[in-house]
Amino acid sequence: MGDAIDLTGDGGVIKTIVMRAKADAVAPTENLPLVDVHYEGVLAETGDVFDTTHEDNTVFSFELGMGTVIKAWDIALRTMKVGEVAKITCKPDYAYGTAGSPPDIPPNATLVFEVELVACRPRKGSSLGSVSDERARLEELKKQREMAAAVKDEEKKKREEAKAAAAARMQAKLESKKGQGKGKGKAK
Repeated sequence: MGDAIDLTGDGGVIKTIVMRAKADAVAPTENLPLVDVHYEGVLAETGDVFDTTHEDNTVFSFELGMGTVIKAWDIALRTMKVGEVAKITCKPDYAYGTAGSPPDIPPNATLVFEVELVACRPRKGSSLGSVSDERARLEELKKQREMAAAVKDEEKKKREEAKAAAAARMQAKLESKKGQGKGKGKAK
């Protein structure tokens, strides 16, 4: 597990990375504000699960910054990348506050979520310029990797051909030495 990161500076939202994303993973942006997540939420005080997407293997989708989820999620998900799994501890001021969310979440409850960022997407009907730019960048990286692999394969093939040629020369030398007379007497 990673170190605990105080995302708000007041201990209100603490993020601990459980599983890191790949280095080239995409993160939510202004152009990719729609996120899909798997999660499980528990009450910090009792450890009781109050909500999860794991039981029915669904994803929860929402748009960041629209106020449709608790503040802690808007804050924490912006710091994540696709494929990352993080434990997010949310103090009441960043969750459901003094009201709670009856019957499952009591007033002033600290919540702990394990969240996996599954995907980031653009808004429907939005300009996909930066999305297509990102797609083009990823395609270019893929081409570069394929070219590097082809160069390595070519170098390997040349090494194998050189080895085979060297082995054939050695075999020919051995064969020619065998044919040069046997025994102590040599022709003069």
